[in-house]
Amino acid sequence: MALLDQITQPSDLRGLTSVELDELAREIRAFLVTNVSRTGGHLGPNLGVVELTIAIHRVFDSPKDPMVFDTGHQSYVHKILTGRAGQFESLRQKGGLSGYPSRAESEHDWVENSHASTSLSWAEGMAKAFRLKGEDRTVVAVIGDGALTGGMAWEALNNIAVQTDLKLVVVVNDNGRSYTPTVGGLATHLAGLRTDRRYEAALDVAKRSINKAPIFGRPAYDLLHGMKTGLKDVLAPQGMFSDLGLKYLGPIDGHDEDAVEKALERAKGFGGPVIVHVITQKGRGFKFAEDNEEDRFHAVGKINELTGEPLSAAVQATWTDAFSDHMVRMGDKHPELVAITAAMLHPVGLARFSQVFPDRVFDVGIAEQHAVTSAAGLAAGGLHPVVAVYSTFLNRAFDQLLMDVAMHGQGVTFCLDRAGVTGSDGASHNGMWDVSMCSLVPGLRLSSPRDRQRMEEALETAIGVCDAPTVVRWSKEKLPDPIEAVRHENGLDLLRVAEDAEVLVVGHGQFVGLALDVAERLTRQGIAATVVDPLWSIPVNPALVDLAAQHRLVVNVEDSMVAGGTGSALSQEMRRMRVQTPLMCFGIPQEFLAHASRNEVLAAHGLTGQDIAREVLGCYLAGNTEPATDEVIATPRRQA
Repeated sequence: MALLDQITQPSDLRGLTSVELDELAREIRAFLVTNVSRTGGHLGPNLGVVELTIAIHRVFDSPKDPMVFDTGHQSYVHKILTGRAGQFESLRQKGGLSGYPSRAESEHDWVENSHASTSLSWAEGMAKAFRLKGEDRTVVAVIGDGALTGGMAWEALNNIAVQTDLKLVVVVNDNGRSYTPTVGGLATHLAGLRTDRRYEAALDVAKRSINKAPIFGRPAYDLLHGMKTGLKDVLAPQGMFSDLGLKYLGPIDGHDEDAVEKALERAKGFGGPVIVHVITQKGRGFKFAEDNEEDRFHAVGKINELTGEPLSAAVQATWTDAFSDHMVRMGDKHPELVAITAAMLHPVGLARFSQVFPDRVFDVGIAEQHAVTSAAGLAAGGLHPVVAVYSTFLNRAFDQLLMDVAMHGQGVTFCLDRAGVTGSDGASHNGMWDVSMCSLVPGLRLSSPRDRQRMEEALETAIGVCDAPTVVRWSKEKLPDPIEAVRHENGLDLLRVAEDAEVLVVGHGQFVGLALDVAERLTRQGIAATVVDPLWSIPVNPALVDLAAQHRLVVNVEDSMVAGGTGSALSQEMRRMRVQTPLMCFGIPQEFLAHASRNEVLAAHGLTGQDIAREVLGCYLAGNTEPATDEVIATPRRQA
């Protein structure tokens, strides 16, 4: 019987020998490769933390001692050791295991981290609560070197350091990478720590030599040992932690389970906050991940576990590919164009631009707030920065967008990848809040292009705006085929024009195809419909309001939230212009969406052509097309 089959809870680990622990680590890696190859998921990070996670669970008593995994990319091993191995065939699928920690799944999951750099604040707060309640519990926070580039992590460390009785162990999982190699001053310091062994070597030589001396050997060594802090400062650049007053252990080989376990035991017994610095290898044990220099298989789709090759059929161009290509073309034409990303050079499509224009790309690490205000500074200096991030990560820099970019009238373009429903990565990674946030920003212009040509045109327009922020957002889906306009007038693209149309369908971005589908279905039911793409959704084009006034009913479909979305903005502008045409808004509801495929999420919330057409038809036939109040008529959510 395999050892892994005998592990149903963390306490099962404590009776294993060192030989058995090594075998268990091998079995877990084989299990991860087999299962994640079939479902897709974060393979590389989990292959790197096998021994580390085993050691944590042997030393600490979960769930009594909470374990907080920063970001949560590396929580699969934790799930396996807490009784969920049998559910891995459902990983990231509707109704199955989440790709991140999930409180609904297990009492061992305390925090559903999936945005980086937050674990230390969570852990500090929890440890304070236990201290105030008089409970003898230790909190363990596992944070990667990539997440440590986020300012929030250092705000937390600053507060942790002054609480000397806080029972908190911070495990720094240092693999030199977030998605891709970690950048910045932190990376330089950690590189020094992980490569400079002179301190340990010097101390070992001194111990062996001085202790041999008669009479004065031991006292002399004790004196030298008491000077070890100074010796460390000279020989290893770890002042970044020690200067905060934090106890530091390491660096430790994160794949030596026994060494990690001993360090964690010492940290647990200290009774105050301790940094345990472990060195791990992302993708360890899977050759194809180890050899992948781009991201060590950080996240994969379904792959062949024997070759590491993707199982998907023909590779189709994505929105990210289109952005990547056009950024290079724009860079040739516009020497003032520069790009900023937050530790996601490859995922957002800036790798080619960085190869062609290496001095014009700035990867700031997982520091979205800094990225945006730095972009404002670049713009003030006469350049035009493009900030490329996932839509969900713009949430983290809203204040900087509002106060530093918009209020100062700086021309910064935000390119938001993975906008709208993304699906399998779960609630935190849906790019559903950006439009609602951006609609609050004075002077901001936002476009959701429907195809490649419109993306390129929007980007060209955006980088020509020098006195306000511009936003161009797109889906993670494959690029749709070109959708040509019947005619262009007053800044609007009319995609379908029906004589005597009574319904106007307004489509945005990835949902333009859905808008056309809805119009076709309505037409088959005898209701003529016109379809328009406003090209720039915010601010609302007055021509769109005029067009709405010519119809009995307006239907707005958007791959973003109904609350505060493009439909809401259109409604407000219609009422301001005294246009009383009723408006139905279809989009993402104001709730956190459970993980499932994109199509499953859309179907569960009535965002299919059939569902929307049925709702519109019902409203139309019921005669609900009289002048409306100030309220937007929103679609009811359909249950799965």
